[in-house]
Amino acid sequence: MRSYRLIALLILLGRLLVMTPSAQAQKTAEVSASQSATTEDLPNWLSVDLELRSRTEEQSAINFLSGISPVYDLTRLRIGVGVKASKYFSAYLQMQDAHALALPLRFVASNMRDTFDFRQAYLRLDISKTTTFLGRQELRFGDERLIGISDWTNTSRTFDVIRTVIGNPENRLDLFSGSVVQIRPNELDTTRGGFYLHGAYATLTTLVPHVRLEPYVLMKTPTVESRQGILGRETLVAPGIRITGKLPANFDYSLEGVLERGAFANDSIRASAGYVKAGYTLHSLPWRPHLQAEYDYASGDPRRDPSVVRTFDQFYPSNHDVFGLTDVFGWQNIVQRRLNIDFHPAKSLYVLLHGETLDVASTNDSVYSGGGGVLVHPPSGGFGSDRIGTEVDGALQYAWKRIPLLWELGIGHFWPGALMSANNHGAQLTLTYFQLTYRLKVGPGTSRRINSGRDSDTGGN
Repeated sequence: MRSYRLIALLILLGRLLVMTPSAQAQKTAEVSASQSATTEDLPNWLSVDLELRSRTEEQSAINFLSGISPVYDLTRLRIGVGVKASKYFSAYLQMQDAHALALPLRFVASNMRDTFDFRQAYLRLDISKTTTFLGRQELRFGDERLIGISDWTNTSRTFDVIRTVIGNPENRLDLFSGSVVQIRPNELDTTRGGFYLHGAYATLTTLVPHVRLEPYVLMKTPTVESRQGILGRETLVAPGIRITGKLPANFDYSLEGVLERGAFANDSIRASAGYVKAGYTLHSLPWRPHLQAEYDYASGDPRRDPSVVRTFDQFYPSNHDVFGLTDVFGWQNIVQRRLNIDFHPAKSLYVLLHGETLDVASTNDSVYSGGGGVLVHPPSGGFGSDRIGTEVDGALQYAWKRIPLLWELGIGHFWPGALMSANNHGAQLTLTYFQLTYRLKVGPGTSRRINSGRDSDTGGN
């Protein structure tokens, strides 16, 4: 195992050293995975970006099965080209090649492997304060609890949508309609059929001083089969709001709430979810540690009325480290209590430590995975306990300034609770990883991007 880790690291470093000469002239950020550069060798209508990422992982009990502890490497190569044809019109194309090396094929998930494919391909039209994107693209909103790209996964997610952005970065409205892209590891990725995902997401940062408001309405309208076996249309409407801000005396907060109503073929939908975070920064101490308490909830289905669906639908989120670093669980039928502490020992170094307890909201509903699938079905009569388990995690990020290289390592350990142990998922799980990410952007072109409603200006299309 140690030999494999060394070989994988040497291969990646060899690739990076080949690209180092072009990287030396770049300006680097403090703690950022995204670096930028300019060069006179490219025309002002063209931009090129590159990402090379390698993450070595080891799981002590994959799928909670004792004795199955593979060590594998997730590699990802992306190359993007942007063309700005005029003041109003531009285009972007991004290709991706992703693999799971040394992992037995039976454990390779669809989000781990995608042999050379088109990840993004969209046209952009800018007219006054309105920008329209047409084609395959990223969608990121808020904390990405409902709509995100899930960048931690090896392939990550894109959408085939029409998106219109009205306003400016401070106050704007995103309107979109389309569908999510389905990863096909050995052939071209395709959509899952039709325009069934719709949304209106507002971002308001100047309406209330020191407060960021993000009201939204999301919709899903796919063809589904009800519990009674009847085919029909799902009409899921999810209004919600996310609020973040700072308070006096170094306090900060973040909260989000969403309701889900509608029809699931001949059944009705009645679900809800929310979370609240409260933080405090100790500016008087070295490294300025930030403490945060968090509570998360997503409704489950008590199964009292077979004609009503009460399991929360998490849409298409970025779930990495939301419910623990092991990335096992999703925002459905779950209750989480979590404590975090993070600090910056140096400008280029970031450390995060946290622990959480996880329970099901309803013992008659399933335990769901981070991808929204069923991880554990309830037995007849429901689970005998609501305790999913407890997890403790630690992660570190370091940005090497000599070249645009982000180092990350982390470890997470999950202790299964009575619910998991009683249903053949009792093996403790330890996940360790070491990741290197190299990103380079050269030239203007379409590198100026519209932020998809996120807190940071670095995201979006």
